Parts: sequence; structure tokens; C-alpha cells
Amino acid sequence: MSDQTQTDRARPEPIQAVPVRHPGRWLAIAVLAVLTAMFLHLIFTNDQFRWSFIFSSYEPGKRGVMFTEPVLDGLRGTLLLTVTSMVIGVVLGVIIAIMRLSDNWILRGVAFVYTWFFRAVPRLVLAVLFGNLNILWDRIGFGLPFDQQIGKLFGIDDLNAQFYSIKASDLLAGFVAGMLALGLSEAAYMAEIVRAGIQSIDPGQGEAATALGLSRGQVLRRVVLPQAMRVIVPPTGNEIIAMVKDTSLVAFVPVTYELFFQLNAIKARTFVVLPVLVAAVIWYLIICTVLMIAQYFVERHFGRGYGASGRARQRLRNIQAEQGGVPASESGAAT
Repeated sequence: MSDQTQTDRARPEPIQAVPVRHPGRWLAIAVLAVLTAMFLHLIFTNDQFRWSFIFSSYEPGKRGVMFTEPVLDGLRGTLLLTVTSMVIGVVLGVIIAIMRLSDNWILRGVAFVYTWFFRAVPRLVLAVLFGNLNILWDRIGFGLPFDQQIGKLFGIDDLNAQFYSIKASDLLAGFVAGMLALGLSEAAYMAEIVRAGIQSIDPGQGEAATALGLSRGQVLRRVVLPQAMRVIVPPTGNEIIAMVKDTSLVAFVPVTYELFFQLNAIKARTFVVLPVLVAAVIWYLIICTVLMIAQYFVERHFGRGYGASGRARQRLRNIQAEQGGVPASESGAAT
């Protein structure tokens, strides 16, 4: 028997690969298709939605309820409230996170009590509470504290050492009360997000930077925070989207310069309920969709070089550098 015959007999038969069948997937697709068709049939054929009222006929011959001037003013108020509340939340949250990580037990304790309180109290309750804090004072002033009591000690009954004062009902009401309630509540959540991001960085990097002569502030600003942003950005994006939705809570303060308040006013005036609520849903969907797209690009920016996609891009840079005769480090720096 020849060697060729032995080789032919020893060679295994070709594998007959049979694709794995997934009947459950096709069943799920069929169910989802039926549900989607039922939903589309409902929203396009049921006259109770009154799409013309939403888009074109609230003001005859002019515009729908979504595009009336009060609703657009409320939309601008919602966006402004979101931005200002998030600025307060992010700035104060970073400060509180640093306090939580401090070696000083007093700072740690104050930061813990702050996060404990504002994470425990619902935002709706906070909004109503801040809207009624003006009950505590007639006026809020800036200057020497306890000026009236100090004046009485020296026999002066009308001592006024306030540089500036304002009626409490003017300051702690409406937009400012809602902004403070949302911003201070958001700071507690942002503090935990920032703290988690900072603690995700290897402490050895901070120690190495300190050994090179950087101060604690420089280490935090130049070494830790830039790397922690990869962990901080995704939940922060979620918090911004949640803040857009939570602005509807300040309608109970009340804040008239807000989207949901204006739509509620139209609902109370026209007794048209469902179309007005659908208009609110559409506006919130538009705003949150734009923010989700922005969050995707911001996450991609801070996630460069991390994960499978980051390693694949780095390998591609290395290959291009080798083919072009450019060192990989210079190629990476150029990109």
C-alpha cells in the first residue's frame, strides 16, 4: 500500500456545517412587528389624538399648540432652567466630591451630610419646599450678620449693616426657587459620580505626579480628572437628560416660565387633555434625542484609546506609521 493511499484514508471527511436555527428570534420579530403595526394604526387612525390641533389648528390658520408663543417661551425657560441647574450641580458636585475624598474629617462629614440629605428628599418635595422658604424671612440681606442684635447691645435700635437686601418673596420664588432646588439636589448626585470617577484612577499616578513636584491641585487638574472623565461623562449625560425631564416638577412651585406649566395652562383653558400631553411628550423627546446624540460624541471623544475600538485604532495608526516610515509615537501624536 502506497503512502498516498494511507494519507487519503487518514484524511477526515469535510465537516458538514449546519447553521444554528433560532426560531425564537423569528417569533419575537413577528410579535414586535404586529405590536408596531397596532401602535402605528392607533396613532394615525384614532381621531382623539387630534394631530391638526397639535401641529396646525390651535390658532386658526396660524400654528398648532406646540408652536404657540407661550409654549415656545416655556421651552426656552426649560432649557435655561436645565443649563443653570446643571451648572450649579456640576460645580458644587465637584467641590463636594473633593471634600468627600479629603483627609479632613470635618470636610468629609459635611459632604456626607449634604449628599445624604439631598439624595434622600424627592425633588418634587424640594421644589415645593424652596418655593415656600420665603415664609422664614421678610428680607434677605448681605452684610453684617445679626446686625439688629448687635445694635441693641450698644443701644442702637435701628442699626442697619446690610449692604444689599431683597424681599424674600421676590428671591425665593418662581424660577430661582426651582433652579436652587434642582441644582442643589443635582450636586449631591454629581458628587458621587465625580468621586467614583476620581477613585477609578490608580492612586500610583497621583503619587508619581506628586513625586515630580506637582501640587495636589495640579495633580487633580492635570492627571486625575482628564482620565476620570471617561468614567464621569456617561452618567453625567444621563443626569442632564434626567434634569430636562425633572424641570417639569417646578410647575408646582410654580414656575410659569416653563414648558409643562404652559402646556398645562392650555389644557386647563381649552379642556383638551390628550393632544396637549402628546405635544409635551414630543417636545421632551426632541430635546432628549438631541442630548443623547451629543452625549454619544462626547463619550467617543473621552473614550479614545480605551476598549477594543481604541486598541484597534492604535494598531491601525502603528501600521500606517510603519508603512509611511513614521515612528508610531509621532503618528499617534499627530492624530
